[in-house]
Formats: sequence, structure tokens, C-alpha cells
Amino acid sequence: MVRNPLYALYERRLWRQIKDGPHPQHIGIIMDGNRRFARKIGLPSHFGHKYGVRKLKEVLRWCWELNVDIVTLYTFSLDNFGRSDLEIKTIMDLACENFRKLAKETEIHDKRVRIRAIGRRDSLPEDLQEAIRFAEEATSQYSDRTIQIAIGYGGREEIVDAVRKIVQLSRDDGLLLEDIDEDFVASFLYTNGTPDPCLVIRTSGEERLSGFMLWQTAYSELVFMDVFWPIMRKIDLWRAIRIYQQRDRRHGR
Repeated sequence: MVRNPLYALYERRLWRQIKDGPHPQHIGIIMDGNRRFARKIGLPSHFGHKYGVRKLKEVLRWCWELNVDIVTLYTFSLDNFGRSDLEIKTIMDLACENFRKLAKETEIHDKRVRIRAIGRRDSLPEDLQEAIRFAEEATSQYSDRTIQIAIGYGGREEIVDAVRKIVQLSRDDGLLLEDIDEDFVASFLYTNGTPDPCLVIRTSGEERLSGFMLWQTAYSELVFMDVFWPIMRKIDLWRAIRIYQQRDRRHGR
């Protein structure tokens, strides 16, 4: 198929614009649309997650090309445990396999990428918990880039868990009310030590966060795109970053 020369011109122009503009340090991605994509091409819905994993690795490389240091991926929410046993098993098996694969990939070590999982790990199968520990330990010495994988995750549950830890600390150490501020609360979140996302992208056309990093996204720029996650293109990422660059981030001022 012959490419439209006007499209190629647009692509080059867009690349020059985003290359020279401010880049988000941290991008959060809600990877939505795997099941609908699979059904659209005539496959059982759980097959969409396999296509989604392939796209994940591609999008990570695109982010690194743009010097995005931190990428947080919404992989599996606590609400998703309400899906069919077959779909849950497919996702858990894929996650277990790919945590181990990521930790062994040469590119991960060459780029000094730290892998973290955020969520309620005790909700996950034991073999997946072990794969997560393996990936985190294999990359724990790196700090140049970070991949955070939200799995067994819920934004409200994250805040509840933080409150529980603070209450326990108060009981044990006599915490004073004046000691509690935003930074103090943030230090008890799963993402402690990681800057909040500058930009959150959700694929598939849905326009909601679905519990994704509710505390951390207070001032994030949100971009919703009408493309299923498994067929997201590089130019879709570029467009999202260009939208981010064109917004006036006043943080309430």
C-alpha cells in the first residue's frame, strides 16, 4: 500500500513539534480495549490480552525514544476479578510469563529500567507473586527509568491501605495530627518515591479513570483516544504528547 505523502509530511511535522517541546516525565496508560478488539476480529475475547502484551513492549520503546522516564501501566484491577475464570487465568498466566521475560530482556538492563508492581499482591496467585519478586529484585539497582505495573490494583483500595498504615503508625508511635500533610499521606501509597503522572492516556474511547491512581492524578493531563489498545500506533502516542504540550498546566494557580 502506497503511503499518502501528505500523511508522511504530517508525521514528520508532528515529530519535530513533540521532539522540541516539553516531554512528560511520567506517563500513565490505561490499556483498554483488548476484549473488544478480539471480538472485532472474530476471536474469543480473552485472546485480546495476548495482543495487548505485544503492544505493551512496543509502546514502552516509543516512550523511551521520547525520554519518558516513568511509565505506569494499568494492567488488571481488583474489579477485574469479577470476569470469567478463563479470562482471569489467561491474564494471570500472561503476567507471570512476562514479568520473568521483562526481567531477562537485554534492553531492560541496557536502559537500566526498574520494574515495580503496584497493587494488592496478596490478591494474586502465588506463582505471579514470585514472578513479580523475581523481576523487582533483578532490576532493583536501576534508577534511570521505571516501569510500574498496576496489577491487582484499585485506586480507592490504595488510599484505604494508606489510611490503615497511618492509623497503625498512630497507635504504635503516637502520631500527631499536625504531622499529617499531603506528602506524609503520599509516602504510604503504593507509588511512594515516584513522581505523579504528568499525562494519563486511556485507549478504546472510554472517558473515565476507573480507579486508576486517584490520588496521584489530581493534576495529570488526561487524553482519551478512540483506538483499541492492541492497535495503538506510534502516531497516537505522539498526538497524546502533543496535546499535553499544548495545555497550560497551571496546577490551580
